[in-house]
Amino acid sequence: KALASGETEGFVKTIFDAETGEWLGAHMVGAQVTEQIQGFGIARHLEATDESLLSMISAHPTLSEAMHESILAACDQPLHQ
Repeated sequence: KALASGETEGFVKTIFDAETGEWLGAHMVGAQVTEQIQGFGIARHLEATDESLLSMISAHPTLSEAMHESILAACDQPLHQ
């Protein structure tokens, strides 16, 4: 969807505690990130872990699937290199 809208610049980075898997935070830069950050807000509220977020299903094609891709990358399971 980013390609279709012409807004391809940006990134999402997710950070977990290496020992406990606790979700610690995220960085988001790019178009419409203010619409996407709610997913991480929900993760914080639910005290999500790397395992619970890895099992999340993301719609495709959407800008918000960048959240799931950043979770995969943080867990050394990147979908795209």
